[in-house]
Amino acid sequence: MQSFIAAHKSRLGLVSLEAPLIANLAVWSNIALIRQYHENMPWHEARAFTEALLHRLGMASIMDKRNPALTSEERFCAMLLRASLVRDAIVVFDKPFGILTNLRDGCFIMENLRKLDDLIAETHIFDYNWEKERYGGWDGTES
Repeated sequence: MQSFIAAHKSRLGLVSLEAPLIANLAVWSNIALIRQYHENMPWHEARAFTEALLHRLGMASIMDKRNPALTSEERFCAMLLRASLVRDAIVVFDKPFGILTNLRDGCFIMENLRKLDDLIAETHIFDYNWEKERYGGWDGTES
């Protein structure tokens, strides 16, 4: 995985426990930081943009929550949105069931990826071989 990350660093959006949300920021701020940093988007515009994205995932209610108050699904969606806002995003999931500990399969992951399809250029999953069946035949390399 490290060589993959190095090769795609400028387009990489990582969804991993190794890249947690910033605990003292609201969800919207964690997500908006990407556009604010890369495009100098004003905070009020970034907040509205982020709210619209959270609505797409059915997660508008978490907008002002902070990381410690989130469920695992809410945390995952916030991390996915943050990762998908990198320009021409290559979203990399590093052991997503480490974040989504109570899920039995990858349906939740796939449903949310479909809702953000226009933002993501590629997706890749790095996980243990024994977890492969949980993804329902999806190999994690769809574009």
